[in-house]
Amino acid sequence: MNNFRIVLTEEQIQKRVKELGEQITKDYNEKSPIVICMLKGAIVFFSDVVRNLNVPLSMEFVRLSSYKNGTTAGEMEVVSDLKCDIAGKDVIIIEDIVDSGKTLSYFIKLLQEKNPASVKICAFLDKKARREVEVKVDYAGFDIDCGFVVGYGLDYAERYRELPFLAEVIDPSKL
Repeated sequence: MNNFRIVLTEEQIQKRVKELGEQITKDYNEKSPIVICMLKGAIVFFSDVVRNLNVPLSMEFVRLSSYKNGTTAGEMEVVSDLKCDIAGKDVIIIEDIVDSGKTLSYFIKLLQEKNPASVKICAFLDKKARREVEVKVDYAGFDIDCGFVVGYGLDYAERYRELPFLAEVIDPSKL
């Protein structure tokens, strides 16, 4: 753990998740949103947020990825799409980190074609300073500006997702 600097403790994260759950519950009182988990990174945050909601809801899981077969870098594909109709429904996207905004912007455009009543974003981390495409985060866990982070669902080469805290990697070459 010498290569990590803890940015957010488990206690800080759980306190903020509880606050987000309370705010979303208040905002969706008497509604039944469809809550979408952006796999894989958001699964830990998603699970904790959902357990802190006190509204009837449906859960969906989506996975997007950049093409890796020699096509243009940054091009997105839907690896696993929604399994339900969202027309006329309130949708909450749960994301691990909003960085450039490209992935969420792409996904929101796809969702809008399906005519939902509303689309809101709940992100564990919001890196506003790195935004390349405008994306409004409606419920932000934490605004951060540090470097590469792992833990609480975020990974490096599929490792470190299980850490209960968020840590900045001091020297990525040592991972």
